[in-house]
This record gives sequence, structure tokens and C-alpha cells, in this order.
Amino acid sequence: MNKIHVSVADWRKDIDEIRRIREAVFIAEQSVPPELEWDADDAGAMHFLAFEGDFPIGTARLLPSGEIGRVSVLKDWRGLKVGDKLMEAVIGQAEKRGQTRQFLSAQVYAAPFYERLGFKIISDEFLEVGIPHVDMVREG
Repeated sequence: MNKIHVSVADWRKDIDEIRRIREAVFIAEQSVPPELEWDADDAGAMHFLAFEGDFPIGTARLLPSGEIGRVSVLKDWRGLKVGDKLMEAVIGQAEKRGQTRQFLSAQVYAAPFYERLGFKIISDEFLEVGIPHVDMVREG
């Protein structure tokens, strides 16, 4: 396996790769309706792409508010620390921007992953697009 690396993406230039990953993970695998996956926040967000070599395998976004979202890794690359590298890049950029408090809504099964990165659960479980979630926050 080639070295995994993460870079800040350009929404306009990289939209096809970002969409390919999010459609595979959220729409195809998790049955999220397309109209709920794509929102107005994408245009103003900072986007990230994780690559193996030059092939995009994961993505995430950071909103101006410090909210992290749409963290997704293609199925064949899960368990290889791609999510860790993505989140390290997102948190690093947030802190560079002075956003010492980051927050997200995590699918319940993924909450332990985010807890390892310093996030704490701050809500009861709730359903979002039919999937159990919890709100989480990280104070840098």
C-alpha cells in the first residue's frame, strides 16, 4: 500500500472526487437520500481529500463555525488509519484558523473513533436520516 496523505481540496476543482466518495459511502452504503447529502454548506466549507498515491479514498469538510462533517472513507480503505489522517488534517486546519472548539454529529457506531481523537459526547442519541447519531465536541 502506498503512503496515505491528506490535502485541502478545492470544492470547484475536486467536486467530482468528493461527490464520488460521499455518494459511495452515504448514498449507496447508508441509503442517505441524495437531497439530504448535498447542501448549501458545501460551497463555503473547507474540504479535504485523503489519497493513496494519487487516488482519492476519503473526504471530510470543515465549516466556518468549526463544525466537522461528511467524514467518509471508501470501504476498501477502512481500518487503515485513513480516518485518523483525515481528522488530524481537519483539526489542524481548524486550530490554524483559531477554531479551538470543533464539533460534529457522529453516527453512534463511530463515536469511539472520535473519542480517541479527543471528542466528547454532549447529547443523547438521536436519529438523523434514520441513522442513530450523537453530538460531540472537542476543545483544543
